[in-house]
Amino acid sequence: MVDSRFGRCSYFVVVDVDTLELEAIPNVSQSMSHGAGVQAAKTITNRGIHAVLTGNIGPNAYQAFSVSGIRVVTGVSGKIREAVTKYRNGEFKEAGSPTVGGHFGRGRGQRTSRGGRWM
Repeated sequence: MVDSRFGRCSYFVVVDVDTLELEAIPNVSQSMSHGAGVQAAKTITNRGIHAVLTGNIGPNAYQAFSVSGIRVVTGVSGKIREAVTKYRNGEFKEAGSPTVGGHFGRGRGQRTSRGGRWM
């Protein structure tokens, strides 16, 4: 399932949209008291990702992706496979700004995975 929190998710699921190959990457920054979104963005940026699909994204992670030229799609929920299919079909719009303030999702229970190569 897609997690609603980019910086606080448990895993990033990197998907090659052509082959549908998956790679799960633990989010080692999820429990940081500060800077989880930025550190999570660095993890993604260093993997050659072209787009990130997520429920929400905070201002610092959004800025990191904007500077790196990585597309951000927000409002994504449900099963990862369904999200990839919708992305491939052009059913999502790129986010024009962050969707939540800093520290969103901090202290909440962790859900499952999200995130990826998508192009």
